[in-house]
Amino acid sequence: MATLYTEQSKNVWRTWGLMTTFLVVVILFGWFISIYYDNTSILYFFIIFSILINFFSYWYSDKIVLKLAGAKVATREEHFALYTAVQNLSITAGLPMPKVYVVEDSAPNAFATGRDKDHAVVCATTGLLKILDKTELEGVIAHELSHIGNRDMLLSTVVVVLVGFVTILADVFRRNLFFGSMGRSRDNNRAGGILVLVGIILSILAPIFTMLIQLAISRKREFLADASGALLTRYPEGLASALKKISQYSQPMARQSSAIAHLYIANPKGGGMGLSAQAGKKITRLFATHPPVEERIKALVGQ
Repeated sequence: MATLYTEQSKNVWRTWGLMTTFLVVVILFGWFISIYYDNTSILYFFIIFSILINFFSYWYSDKIVLKLAGAKVATREEHFALYTAVQNLSITAGLPMPKVYVVEDSAPNAFATGRDKDHAVVCATTGLLKILDKTELEGVIAHELSHIGNRDMLLSTVVVVLVGFVTILADVFRRNLFFGSMGRSRDNNRAGGILVLVGIILSILAPIFTMLIQLAISRKREFLADASGALLTRYPEGLASALKKISQYSQPMARQSSAIAHLYIANPKGGGMGLSAQAGKKITRLFATHPPVEERIKALVGQ
């Protein structure tokens, strides 16, 4: 049976596994290109580049997330309820006080990011702060702090950079398909055709690859963070009520990116995941980054 401690250990290994897989895939890609162009320096470039990307994703991915979200620092004076909730629950959870940010958006949502508990960030939208009462807000903050305590925050944050790079790589291939096997001569039509085929395959698989990674790390961690957050506040009804209110807001966030959608407590696209979701949307749910809200509420309060 999965516990808080087994999940913490698993998430650490998943992070390193993801980064290692990325390293190997990019190096193999560089090896393929170096053979095609008969230039070993290309392989060296890809090796160095993949190492740098891994380094960058570990140390700076949280800053990228905050930039993509359009977040700004929340002060105690301006956002007293949010700041004190984070401060008090951090003490209760035995975690260092994370940095607190807000996003100016009417859609209620929140996320946590950062590479470890000593460099963590908790962020909420102004819409969330507007519609939730004290116990509901504490439930949401406890959920986000649980992501920090469960150590799945780093995995989710690193994915933003690595998956983003895979998408860019596929886009480069798509663009080069229009330039005759990347400018090679007719004498290399066969090799050029192979490269075009690889490009087509990557273009098709990249979005699927992105989605599968996000699904693999998102759904299970949301249920675990819900349970851990409920234990932290000793009041699961608070988070359950907050999730219900969040799900009833159907409008999407004004500023959103598919790269960071899995970080939020609820689907930033709005709608389709609430209590009123229709049976015809089951396929959409299957490929969503978040589990249905009604299932999360049922797990919390049994209703």
